Amino acid sequence: MLKIYNDLTRRKEDLAPIEAGKVRMYVCGMTVYDYCHLGHARVLVVFDVVYRYLKARGYDVTYVRNITDIDDKIIRRANENGEPFTALTERFIVAMREDATALGVLPPTAEPRATEHIEEILDMIRRLIARGHAYVADNGDVYYAVASFEGYGKLSGKSTEDLRAGARVEPGEQKRDPLDFALWKAAKPGEPAKAPDTKVAAAKPAEAPKPAEPAKPADGAAPASPPAEAPPPATDVEPEVAPPGDVRD
Repeated sequence: MLKIYNDLTRRKEDLAPIEAGKVRMYVCGMTVYDYCHLGHARVLVVFDVVYRYLKARGYDVTYVRNITDIDDKIIRRANENGEPFTALTERFIVAMREDATALGVLPPTAEPRATEHIEEILDMIRRLIARGHAYVADNGDVYYAVASFEGYGKLSGKSTEDLRAGARVEPGEQKRDPLDFALWKAAKPGEPAKAPDTKVAAAKPAEAPKPAEPAKPADGAAPASPPAEAPPPATDVEPEVAPPGDVRD
């Protein structure tokens, strides 16, 4: 019987797929602002071994490895080079795949790019805001409110007090708590601008809610769970238009 380590229980357990005979594996991939280094090669090789082994054991494996193709480092590097961020990321995606081929690893089942799934990202952010797990800062950034989730830290085995002791707020950040982390970053001068026909946006409430209050969702946004719940009544908040280039993972 194949065993895997469970971070939540802190022990090895028998692999028990949700669906018999099928394994779904999601791996955090590269942020493509430069060439791959040795650490990236390790990720490619290690999970290729896992992928091959599971397939050899007869499992139907769906292996997804994402590509982060928009973030601060990418925008900064593109501006330094004087080129569109899309040109930069495309060049390094090609280089990454060349490296993967040279290492002899199999391609994943799917390789989604962050910029191709902005609508889904925004919908998830809206749901978190609606349920009081995220908030919009005065500068337009959206942060996850760590204190709103009682179980935060269980996977790492650290308490929020321990994590908070080493946390810090960087200049320009408008967190309520040093542990909070960014879900959405508003575009700054010199960063990718609005694109034609872009309708997606993170809703910014007219007034940011207090930590204990649920944030107002954008028109038509639904709560995160359960899926069967009806969406909350529409509000008079008009969502701001922000293009895919304005969002960074």
